[in-house]
Amino acid sequence: MKRLSTFLMAAAVVIAAHSNVTYQVIPLPNSINMEPGGNVVLLVRGQGVAYPAENEKMLRNAQFAQEYLGVIPEADSKKSKAVMQISLGLQNPNPDAYTITVNKKGISIQGASESGVFYAIQTLRKSIEGEKGDTIRLPYVTITDEPRFGYRGTMLDCARHFFPIEFIRKYIDILALHGVNKFHWHLTDDQGWRFEVKSLPELAKKAGYRPHTIIGKNVGLWDGANTLFDDTPEEGYYTQNQIKAIVEYAAERYITVIPEIDLPGHMVAALSVYPELGCTGGPYSVWCQWGISDDVLCAGNPKTLEFLKKVYTELCDVFPSKFIHIGGDESPRRRWQQCPKCQAKMKELDLKKEAELQTYINKEMERFLAEKGREIIGWDETLEGGLSENASVMSWRGYKGGIEAARQHHRVIMTPTNNCYIDYYQLKDQNKQPLAIGGYLPLSKVYSMEPVPAELTEEESKFILGAQCNLWTEYVVSPDHAMYMLMPRLAAMCEVQWTQPKAKDYENFCKRLPLLQQMYRRLGYKYCTAIE
Repeated sequence: MKRLSTFLMAAAVVIAAHSNVTYQVIPLPNSINMEPGGNVVLLVRGQGVAYPAENEKMLRNAQFAQEYLGVIPEADSKKSKAVMQISLGLQNPNPDAYTITVNKKGISIQGASESGVFYAIQTLRKSIEGEKGDTIRLPYVTITDEPRFGYRGTMLDCARHFFPIEFIRKYIDILALHGVNKFHWHLTDDQGWRFEVKSLPELAKKAGYRPHTIIGKNVGLWDGANTLFDDTPEEGYYTQNQIKAIVEYAAERYITVIPEIDLPGHMVAALSVYPELGCTGGPYSVWCQWGISDDVLCAGNPKTLEFLKKVYTELCDVFPSKFIHIGGDESPRRRWQQCPKCQAKMKELDLKKEAELQTYINKEMERFLAEKGREIIGWDETLEGGLSENASVMSWRGYKGGIEAARQHHRVIMTPTNNCYIDYYQLKDQNKQPLAIGGYLPLSKVYSMEPVPAELTEEESKFILGAQCNLWTEYVVSPDHAMYMLMPRLAAMCEVQWTQPKAKDYENFCKRLPLLQQMYRRLGYKYCTAIE
């Protein structure tokens, strides 16, 4: 990048001017070194931001800087008078690393890759939130930063309640604001199928419709006539063209979308369209209640794998993610115990117990996806019966599954319910909050999470890729409700994902939170204002 002109220096730099900018944002950067003396650079709306010519991603970053900071993109040249320069070339093996330098030469951002530049722009964006007007005073500073984990995830369940595509884009914007780089999109379950499969055109059209939904909470099976249902259909699915647009939208913000099609359980919606894939043959209906169904895909029916391969082929066509989530959780084996086809398959494969049938399906799908250059990730139940070397595990039933997986040298995402399930209540007084599934997960408990268990050796710890919070939506019925459950707990989680443990301080975090909440309000995001 070229030096700014002497003329621009005189216009851009003010000596000993007051500024409220401290760069104390969320997530907290690794190092913030502010120069004494009160010198500032003026960031004036309409000034330029120079970016490397012929780099489309850096042009897009410059456009983000325009959106967030009010500067105008201009390709770097000898004639550039831009107050801000963004560049690559930072020598750091972490692709998300960046530096920000504000001094007499202006504002310089350098990233280890384009994503690092994007995160630097986000840091500046959040830093100036408290300032007003078209002229911002940026104190001289050197910021060096990089995230602790390469996997920083957040999940949204769109099967239980369908969320419009406009909200999915907003959700991705919220994730980008918090430094999240993985969007885990839960697309199918017993209560709805949201993914268009062109070779199976009736699947999403029929299984994406639920005539009504149970009112209030339920555990297990409903109680016949004593159970109340609403009279509001829940319907909708995402077309492949819509999904491709979302994948592109997320990629521009350096977020990978990881799809989940759960198997072999949580498949009642699919069985309602293709009853021959179940052990009993049905009839089945899209579930209007919550809980775990005994009805799962028939492991002994060869059509089951044919069906799954059709679905996952098209899934891979629209999702370029290396990881493909196969679910694998909460899959009862009761039907398999009573099914002649499943029992015959066990005899054929010399399996000793029904749990091994799930391993059989998992490994068949893993081989199939490997041929497409993909790798499976599943909930920690997939450990039962063994996994191949390339399979990854999401540890949700506490830390135990993640510890076991890491010791077996499987890559692990930590997402234990006690720290990461943001469908839980966030305040003790449940009457002051929208209906939730139960539990109690306050902001402080999210912040206290440590993804790397002390029981692991240094070598085993390397298999912990990161952490993820999950928003299941049995009781989350609208975009505003989803945002309320998400924020500000996502702010706490993003600091778990980004900030080194020695720099974490909950009291300090709470002092930095109001500036981020101010941004929530300005952007129209709903959030829980109380903190516990």
